[in-house]
Amino acid sequence: MEYELNKGIGQSAEFKGLKAQYLFIFAGGLLAVFVVFIVMYMAGTGQWVCIAFGAVSASILVWLTFRLNAKYGEHGLMKRLAKRQHPRYLINRISVRKLFTPKRSL
Repeated sequence: MEYELNKGIGQSAEFKGLKAQYLFIFAGGLLAVFVVFIVMYMAGTGQWVCIAFGAVSASILVWLTFRLNAKYGEHGLMKRLAKRQHPRYLINRISVRKLFTPKRSL
């Protein structure tokens, strides 16, 4: 089987409908679920408990990643995270007269 990853020059990476940063969220999430599954199994947790945890958490990860991709689009999630960094408003308590008067040098 061959999977087509890029659709053209200058386009963002897309795989099965997931675009840009959602690919990394998806791959990193699946890797994290796998690591937790292995740690649980090595710690002695029951086999069916580990399988159930892996199946449920991977399903939730897939659903959440595709939902975020559909809701925010290619760059929307980065814009949303960047918006939280900016202040809602700026406060300037200097009087207007002081704003327009030149400073005296000593």
